[in-house]
Amino acid sequence: MLQSTVHLVRHGEVFNPDRVLYGRLPGFHLSELGYRMADRLSEHFADRKEAGARIATVAASPLLRAQETARPTAEALGLTLLEEPRVIEAKNHFEGLSHIKKELGRPNHWPYLVNPFRPSWGEAYKAQVKRVVEAVKIHRDLAVKLEGNGAEAIIVAHQLPIWVTRLSAEKKPLWHDPRQRECSLASITSLHFDGENLVNVEYSEPCGDLLKDASNLPGA
Repeated sequence: MLQSTVHLVRHGEVFNPDRVLYGRLPGFHLSELGYRMADRLSEHFADRKEAGARIATVAASPLLRAQETARPTAEALGLTLLEEPRVIEAKNHFEGLSHIKKELGRPNHWPYLVNPFRPSWGEAYKAQVKRVVEAVKIHRDLAVKLEGNGAEAIIVAHQLPIWVTRLSAEKKPLWHDPRQRECSLASITSLHFDGENLVNVEYSEPCGDLLKDASNLPGA
C-alpha cells in the first residue's frame, strides 16, 4: 500500500492586544512574531523537500491567520495555496469577548457550561474531528495522486480542531484540559498513513525557540 503523510500545522501568533477570543471572527492577522513563525515553517518544509520529501499540496483554513501562515510555505514550495474550510476554527459561544474568566461569572452564560464533555459552549468535539478527518483524507488522496508513494500534504489549521483530531487518532477521550494541549503555535502534528490506515502520529515544534517570546492568547 502507498505510504503518505498529512501535516496538520497550527498557525503562528496572532496580533491580539485586547486578548479577544477571536474564534472565527475576520481580520485577525499574524503578529510580527507570527510572520517570523510563518517564515520559519516555510524554511522547515523547504528543507524537507530539499532532502527528498514529496510534498504535493499546501492548504489552509479560510481564516486570515491560517492563510498568512501557509502562504510563505506554498510560495517556497512552488505550490498553489488551497483553501480548506473543513479545518476552520471551532464555533464558540464566547467568540468576540475578552476577560473570559470574568464572563464565566455572568448568569447568562451558565446554560452554555453545563456539559464540558461535549462541550456545550461550542461545536462538539466529535463534529470537529469528523470534518478535519474528511479534509485529511481528501488532501492525503490528492497528494498520493500527484506524487505517489511517500506523498505529503500540509494543512494549516487551528489548535482545538488539530488537538481533538490527534486525540481521536490516538484513541483517547476527546474531553481534555485545554492547558494540557500539546499543540503550540506553528507546531506540526504529522499523521502517517499506510494506504488508508493511520499508523503513526508525530509532533514537532520548528518554532520552539520562538515560543518564549509569544503571548498566550485565547481563541487560537
